Amino acid sequence: MIRGGAARLASNRQAINELNVFPIPDGDTGDNMYMTIEDGSHADGQTLSEMSKSVAQGMLLGARGNSGVILSRIFAGLAKGFEGIEVASQKQIEDAFEAAVKEAYNAVPQPVEGTILTVLREGVEAALGSSDIDEFFARLVKGMDISLQNTPELLDALKKAGVIDSGGAGLLCITEGMRDALHSDVIPELPQEGGPAAHKVDFSSFTEDSVLEFGYCTEFLLRLQRSKVDLDSFDESVIKDYLSGAGDSLVFFRDGSIIKVHVHTKTPGDILSHCQRWGEFLTIKVENMTLQHHENNMDQRFKKAGKPLGIVSVASGEGLVRTLREMGADEIIEGGQTMNPPVERFIEAFDRINAESILVFPNNSNILLTARQAAALYDKARIEVICTRNLAEGYYAMANIDTSKTVEEIVSSLDECLEGTATGLVSVAVRDNEAGLKGDWLGIYDKDIVCSLPSKNEALLKLASVMGCSSHDVAVIFRGEGAGSDEAEELLVAMNRQYPRTETIIIEGNQPVYDYILLLC
Repeated sequence: MIRGGAARLASNRQAINELNVFPIPDGDTGDNMYMTIEDGSHADGQTLSEMSKSVAQGMLLGARGNSGVILSRIFAGLAKGFEGIEVASQKQIEDAFEAAVKEAYNAVPQPVEGTILTVLREGVEAALGSSDIDEFFARLVKGMDISLQNTPELLDALKKAGVIDSGGAGLLCITEGMRDALHSDVIPELPQEGGPAAHKVDFSSFTEDSVLEFGYCTEFLLRLQRSKVDLDSFDESVIKDYLSGAGDSLVFFRDGSIIKVHVHTKTPGDILSHCQRWGEFLTIKVENMTLQHHENNMDQRFKKAGKPLGIVSVASGEGLVRTLREMGADEIIEGGQTMNPPVERFIEAFDRINAESILVFPNNSNILLTARQAAALYDKARIEVICTRNLAEGYYAMANIDTSKTVEEIVSSLDECLEGTATGLVSVAVRDNEAGLKGDWLGIYDKDIVCSLPSKNEALLKLASVMGCSSHDVAVIFRGEGAGSDEAEELLVAMNRQYPRTETIIIEGNQPVYDYILLLC
């Protein structure tokens, strides 16, 4: 059923991407939800309880974006509802879906109706009291569809854009696919995603004369075997204790009978042979970290041990990545509009830093939940997620870090300094909208389109006016990959002429989607 849901979503993901409130090229809900459920589709288990837990765990670590995180929590709720159950009765199925509703709403600090949450809740409410699972899913799909069509009546932003909620549409696709799988003997094939392993490895960085300096990044899923251990009484700490002594940078989870391991070691063969005494492997990945070190040019990440404070920042765009590194970011996670990183990417970054406390700058409102979920999972350091909703806020917050203060004081001061900033965005319209025509340049402030003009420079100047640029001391403009250097120079001249008392700085950000990001502080 999970694979059926994933397959149905895969065939509709681009249409869901295009259900975007703003008419700019940043829709990625379909991609985020698909990659999340695809990670759950590799699950395994002997019972409904084990299978649902495995699905939830896979989706938890693969969750991308707000929609992906919420989707992972829906299936975490189902897993809680099916805990200890081998074969579910109709009442237990309905209880599990009610648990899914509760878990999804609890995942969002301030739930908003007219979203995927509403579509889930109203769909489940419509399906309760069914006589069997076929009737339940038929009523669930119908209830979700009715709820989805009504989302524009609950959210003005959807109504203005003339679209239904994209997350709810994705959930409906998944549910339809699950329903169809009830009556099919064929397990659908899913599209292969091009992940990190798809890039070419530079083998010249490790030659016949090289010395293994960093060891191997070793990851595996180990299924505990009843023939080797007593599952009911087995204490997984015996594996964890062994791995702690055999390697470093250990990330270790147990979910039912599955052990997930990430460890750095110079002897992966010894570790794999030793761990096989408790079970058998579902997946194995071993990578030479000297190659990773060379390719990513992160000389410091394997040498920093036990530092008091580390910094993780999410960014996209060569210029912004370079700038944030220069400002002190230990780890840059590639992400932003249209490319939301999964939970596991944060956990890996935390582990590489190996600090007592780590500040995380998500720099995108759609990545905030993912970062918080990763922080909740990580227990080897204190993780503080700073609520930076865009790259400009992340830049300003990092510029105001005072390392002489305690972590509590730093977090409090950053929250306060962000309150005095304002951020605006300029991007091209990819369709006609109420503000203007396709191809116009939109100025966006506080989630509203405030202008639609023929050129990006005109849009930025109008945006600056609406945002009250003259009352701010500094205006920082991040130039995106779509804005030329000559255009930026002309913009700087115009800003200085129009706002002589405000210092204007232009930074080469090279960020996608937004040709200009304007920060007033």
